Amino acid sequence: MAAEYLRLEGIRKSFGSFQALHDIDLTIEKGEFVCFLGPSGCGKTTLLRIVAGLETQSAGRIEQAGRDISVLPPAQRDYGIVFQSYALFPNLSVADNVAYGLVNRKQPKAQIAQRVEELLKLVGLPGSGPKFPAQLSGGQQQRIALARALATSPGLLLLDEPLSALDAIVRVHLRQEIRSLQRKLGVTTIMVTHDQEEALSVADRIVVMNQGRIEQIGTPMQVYREPATPFVADFVGKINVLPGRLQPGRAVDIGASRFACELDADAPRDVKVYLRPEDLLARPISPGDPNVFQADIEKIEFLGSFCHVSVRSAEIGPQPLTVYLSLNYIAEQRLEVGSRLPTSSLCSAM
Repeated sequence: MAAEYLRLEGIRKSFGSFQALHDIDLTIEKGEFVCFLGPSGCGKTTLLRIVAGLETQSAGRIEQAGRDISVLPPAQRDYGIVFQSYALFPNLSVADNVAYGLVNRKQPKAQIAQRVEELLKLVGLPGSGPKFPAQLSGGQQQRIALARALATSPGLLLLDEPLSALDAIVRVHLRQEIRSLQRKLGVTTIMVTHDQEEALSVADRIVVMNQGRIEQIGTPMQVYREPATPFVADFVGKINVLPGRLQPGRAVDIGASRFACELDADAPRDVKVYLRPEDLLARPISPGDPNVFQADIEKIEFLGSFCHVSVRSAEIGPQPLTVYLSLNYIAEQRLEVGSRLPTSSLCSAM
């Protein structure tokens, strides 16, 4: 088992009468990549700043590598940080930006120059040392900010929404580079993001936050497939929510239809049924197939290789459902708005 590296116990933060964080308990292992994920205002950036010592918690304790850092100033904590705005010094060259922390530690010039050269090569920008930040693209500037954060070989890397200012293509490419670099170096990393796709693609574990509290901690697969709360189910990925009535015998009634499910009830009770769009399958059916119903297409949203298809079925009620269908399937079946999925039904994996 990996060794525990960072422990947060009972972290609270208040701004006047507003409580931004409520009793946060979290343990992060050495070498782990953890994402704080949640909507704006949920407290994720405040929590990161408390770890960095840029904010002081109102209560609680922080331990890093067995050392209590709860009240230490930022300069005495072992971390590197990358901000959303890059925060590069415009009047310093790229090399001087990367070397900034090393110079402050009064390391020898030859050693600093060698380290800067290594880091620029590591982030894919060899030979860019003489340039100034204004001569670089946004993605290149963020790489320089990452190199600067790694210059002192910190035990902890903090990333405060480092990709949100970049365009979509650069963002996807750079997040994979950051993940690859993190694996190569083995540095314990915390990244704050509101982008669920970003968190799902790079994190070892995701900490889903809402209104200053942790809703769920788990692997990307656990958070997506086994959400602990309705908020997590709704926030992470798309979801269909249907009113149902759980019945004895592992069955649930939705509208006028009855479906098999994994849960059982001693007596009928009202429930909400959460279904991911990919759990609804358009396919040919045979007599006796379970969990099937007919549906008509109301809207097709083209998203490249696949489409979000909005369907409605009188068998399960008036609410529309979102289904993912591949572009090839839609073309092959000649589906369009108003079509009934021909000789097929939606089979839900409940």
